[in-house]
Amino acid sequence: RARAAVVAVDLPSGVDADTGEVSGSAVRADLTVTFGAYKPGLLIDPGREHAGTVRLVEIGLELPADPVLEALQHEDVARLLPRPGAESDKYRRGVLGIAAGSARYPGAAVLAVSGALRGGAGAVRYVGPAGEAVIARFPETLVSDRGPDHAGRVQAWVVGPGAGDDAATVAKVLGADVPVLLDADGLRLADRDLVRGRTAPTLMTPHAGEAAALLGVRREEVEAARLTSVRELAAAYRATVLLKGSTTLVADPGGGPVRVNSTGTGWLATAGSGDVLSGLAGSLLASQLSALDAAGVAAYLHGLAGRLASRGAPIAALDITEHLPDAWRDVVRD
Repeated sequence: RARAAVVAVDLPSGVDADTGEVSGSAVRADLTVTFGAYKPGLLIDPGREHAGTVRLVEIGLELPADPVLEALQHEDVARLLPRPGAESDKYRRGVLGIAAGSARYPGAAVLAVSGALRGGAGAVRYVGPAGEAVIARFPETLVSDRGPDHAGRVQAWVVGPGAGDDAATVAKVLGADVPVLLDADGLRLADRDLVRGRTAPTLMTPHAGEAAALLGVRREEVEAARLTSVRELAAAYRATVLLKGSTTLVADPGGGPVRVNSTGTGWLATAGSGDVLSGLAGSLLASQLSALDAAGVAAYLHGLAGRLASRGAPIAALDITEHLPDAWRDVVRD
């Protein structure tokens, strides 16, 4: 016997309209018809998962001047994408330093470099023990094993993917007066006071488990209250935070609307996907985008590239990298 379709009016019962939180049982709708404007709870999991397909009906409501959420569209991303000028060279386009990888996880370095090379920066400098693996896959990378202090000129750093327990390198990178992206082991090893005291921008890119560890709560608490969690983490570390997940959120430490990105697909939940995202976002930082814009644009392109690579089938992390130019062209074309 066929199941009846479930339609929610404005918001599924049990879903918090402002945060997407579900404190008890809630209706799981196939379709939600909402009025006037999209409610935050329809765009952020777990509320988004309960809403099903969402249809907006305009009824002439005056929209709030200060929205809680904002979502980049194709035209927004196209406006923010860095483009080389006639007189550009690799330094004007930005040079990204990457401190990542270890003897156990050399692939993390390769994947971070792959995302960076497709992210718009003019050059990528890699420092770490995975130099042979990096140069074998991407010979255009500038490789050194002498540490961040001897890397040469960079406009931004990515530190942490697959780094193991190299706390000294994380501390050195955080001491640089350029934007820094912290990911993976870098999040675990970073001294909180050192992050809070930085004057250059810091971008942190945790998944729910890493965010929970930083906040001292259980992973389930972060997943149940994603909007609250990303705001708290940004305020606690005085850093821009990109909270990865099915609906990626980006929060600035100074407040303002949280950016939500929904271009992704469940097939992005694959090993190394986050390393590609780190390299991509770091490259955009080196290209002089703000931490908020670099995070938002990177999440948008990463999700779109994942969709283009997958088309409903499983993908590997390098498939995302290989489709980043397609995502870029898709955005610019529109």
